[in-house]
Amino acid sequence: MKYRFIMEHRKEFRLGKMCEVLGVSRSGYHNYIRNRARRKQFEYHKLLAEIKRIYSKSRGTYGSPRIYRELKKMGYLYNRKRVVRIMRENNIKAKTKRKYKVTTNSKHSSPVAENLLGQNFGCSEANRVWVSDITYIWTEEGWLYLCCIMDLFSRKIVGWSCDKRIQATLVTSSLTEAIAKRGENPGITFHSDRGSQYASYELRALLNDHDMIQSMSGKGNCYDNAVMESFFHTLKTEFVNFEHFKTREVAKMKIFDYIEIFYNRQRSHSTIGYVSPVDFEKQLNHKLVA
Repeated sequence: MKYRFIMEHRKEFRLGKMCEVLGVSRSGYHNYIRNRARRKQFEYHKLLAEIKRIYSKSRGTYGSPRIYRELKKMGYLYNRKRVVRIMRENNIKAKTKRKYKVTTNSKHSSPVAENLLGQNFGCSEANRVWVSDITYIWTEEGWLYLCCIMDLFSRKIVGWSCDKRIQATLVTSSLTEAIAKRGENPGITFHSDRGSQYASYELRALLNDHDMIQSMSGKGNCYDNAVMESFFHTLKTEFVNFEHFKTREVAKMKIFDYIEIFYNRQRSHSTIGYVSPVDFEKQLNHKLVA
């Protein structure tokens, strides 16, 4: 007890000396300490509010790296570790579920094209390389098949279509939409897997009509079309796996919202500098049809 009493008074003595040297009162010093604590608390809740706003706008898909970059773009100079800590303390984390596995029917007698990409997914110009794939989504009415086409340059989905049947028209409809949106661009490399829909006469004729060059992945090699695999993984883990679709029509409407409103125009993409595909194209002044 005596030791504690002595130590407490030594602390008060040192504080008194410090205040005397600095020319401030003890009450002023204590007010400063209290105000500093209030400022820290205010900054904490201010940052937490911004994190929650960005997280909500991302539909719960952003983790700390993307939220940190969004804050930085807004002019906030918070430390990244601080953002991580606050998100952890408030249980804010990107929603995700297990990876969705997709199978491809490549057992057919139709011609297959040479792999022109060779897993080189870099592209410095728009409308030079388009990649495509098909996945499926469960609804209470049964399966809904989704085909998407992506421009490798900006990672923008330039064409997509849905159908209750998985057939060649699913792909040709997506490609027709992409051409209508992006215009005629002879020489585009169109890359996909070896699925029967991509090897069909209908698709090959459409590609030929628009002077496009077909490319296909190696047999059973998902890495040859890794960019589209990655997109569908994102689609499933951020969106589809958290939804329950009563009808195919409801699913189509929500897919439109995810692709056209969120993914293309809002969601930041790490490959293109954490901006959306549309903003990336705008930044580089590419005069493309929306």
